[in-house]
Amino acid sequence: MPNQKFSFSLFLKGMAMGAANVIPGVSGGTIALITGIYERLINAIKSFDWQALKLLTGFKWRAFAKHTDLAFVLPVGFGLVVAILSLAKLFSYLFVHYPVFIWAYFFGLVLASVYFVGKTVSRWEWTTYVSLVIGTLIAITVTILHPAVENDNPWYLFLNGIIAIVSMILPGLSGSFVLILLGNYQLVAIDAINHFNLKIIIPFALGAVIGLLAFSHILSWLFKRYRNVTIALLTGFILGSLCILWPWKKAVFMMQNGQVLEKHGKPIVLYYEKIWPKNYDMHFFIALLLMLAGIISIIWIEKASANE
Repeated sequence: MPNQKFSFSLFLKGMAMGAANVIPGVSGGTIALITGIYERLINAIKSFDWQALKLLTGFKWRAFAKHTDLAFVLPVGFGLVVAILSLAKLFSYLFVHYPVFIWAYFFGLVLASVYFVGKTVSRWEWTTYVSLVIGTLIAITVTILHPAVENDNPWYLFLNGIIAIVSMILPGLSGSFVLILLGNYQLVAIDAINHFNLKIIIPFALGAVIGLLAFSHILSWLFKRYRNVTIALLTGFILGSLCILWPWKKAVFMMQNGQVLEKHGKPIVLYYEKIWPKNYDMHFFIALLLMLAGIISIIWIEKASANE
């Protein structure tokens, strides 16, 4: 019974990660870090190595499951997929009709997560403070960069795959947003997928797989040897990502030949120009309440994780 309860808990955490990944600028890695499963997630990804392949091809199922921590990977992965499939349409509707409200909620959620992630640093000293500042500056810089020009060179696509997947697993960074900056969001996420263009998909996917496996080893190594500095850096990423999540903004759409590009009949947002709220009306105060709701959500998640 305890194992079943724990697996359901992991399923819920996976759903929380999936919900975060649906939101532009929000990273599932942030939720994983808050709920205390980030390090285990990284180690689980790292475990899919040659040893795992040998166990799998040798039909040693139990050894494979233990080596890859499938008791953890399956419920988290299932929860993540369920959340993405079930919440994508809901969030899409909310972004169209109540954009300020949903941005406000996630702004509060991420704002509170800065504190809860930062407090896991066991000792703050000059190295951790420097790491925090560096992480914050990197995340802010990413949000203000101008997109590059589209490039279908296989080696560039391979590099895109590495950078995009690394951004997805790093708290505070959005893989889709980074892909836009690299100039290939339209090419990879829309054109290649819609037309099943393997010349684009294969080099990008190879980069993503290699990037995921390689970077998981690097992160695992950093956590073991420089835990406080690493968490401080990730906290900085989360803090800097607040620039993307500011609720009051004006959308700037992706253009091509003077036309707004669309995906599934909807314009593709290139970036958001931050503005200050024009009116302090009921909508403004509802947004503030939703910010508070986001903060309360993180407090609840933190307490629920601590009680397990």
